[in-house]
Amino acid sequence: MTGVSVRDVDAQKFIEAYAAFLKRQGKLPIPGWVDTVKTGHYKELPPQSMDWFYVRAASVARHVYLRKSVGVGALRKVHGGQKNRGSRPSHHVDASGSVDRKILQALEKIGIVEQHEKGGRRISQAGQRDLDRIAQTTMEAEQEDDDE
Repeated sequence: MTGVSVRDVDAQKFIEAYAAFLKRQGKLPIPGWVDTVKTGHYKELPPQSMDWFYVRAASVARHVYLRKSVGVGALRKVHGGQKNRGSRPSHHVDASGSVDRKILQALEKIGIVEQHEKGGRRISQAGQRDLDRIAQTTMEAEQEDDDE
């Protein structure tokens, strides 16, 4: 099967597969604060999963792949959530910009994304090739599961 892109694969399955690939590869630089930081001020606790940085990096890479260019502000909106304000109505709050910025910098360091001349980041050719390859293996695994 040729011509499989990230758009053709279920988002959750692709993100899980790409996060596993990033962890297996071992090249993604992980900051020292990943076990204690909250991902937004609307959260009460830090993420419980030890692999949350890889999952967020895979999600960011997919998001950048699907759009022309993406900045930290757009990623903050996407990863934000509802803040519980007690008896007052809940409101949307953006996620932590530091987390998304460090993930973009880490993806840039391993060559998945690159700076866009008009601002923000875009997917590099090597990054697009890697993501398409992971999408193809995810699609093949999905078809094998359907056959069984």
